[in-house]
Amino acid sequence: MTIPERVQRIRTALSAPLPGHDGFMVFSGYPRPDVQSAMAQQPPPRESAVLVLLYPKDDVLHTLLMLRPTYDGVHSAQVGFPGGKRETGDETLMHTALREFGEETGAWDTRIEVLGPLSPVYIPPSRSLVTPYVGFAERLGTLMPDPREVELLIETPVDRLLEDEALKRGSRLIRVLGSDRDVTYFDVQGHVVWGATAMMLAELRELLLRH
Repeated sequence: MTIPERVQRIRTALSAPLPGHDGFMVFSGYPRPDVQSAMAQQPPPRESAVLVLLYPKDDVLHTLLMLRPTYDGVHSAQVGFPGGKRETGDETLMHTALREFGEETGAWDTRIEVLGPLSPVYIPPSRSLVTPYVGFAERLGTLMPDPREVELLIETPVDRLLEDEALKRGSRLIRVLGSDRDVTYFDVQGHVVWGATAMMLAELRELLLRH
């Protein structure tokens, strides 16, 4: 199947009912409220968005993740998609995802077609409701990551995420519980991807396997 054909199938899949996260809570590490329960909280959670960018590299479909620097915060040294909280000037959450992608990766010259959103994920430690948007670019622009936000950019073939070997289990510190727990995670180029980002990857993986 060619890359344009795969992208069209993903676009079609995103326009249909999504799998959601009920089947992927094993990636979470701990039970978390669903979106409706999270939105009912007072004050409501902060809205955020991330960009799951798909692009060809050496005729193979890739996606881009990032390792955050070590700092005094709940997402220190974690792997995720480029993204962040919605700002006043963002017309929509889609604009948030695109703006944050440019700011964090420096690849402002990347022409991105947004294919559609995945299911939102609530992140209790930061009280954020994050909407992932899947985008496609025929060419990834010049990468100049912001060192304050990005320790490392991680390019990985999408098909690696479909392999059984990509899924592993191991002990991780769950900050909201104050203890270590065994969690299912994705091994992406030797990096542990778990929690909310793993839930996003699991839903994308399900869509790709279905189509």
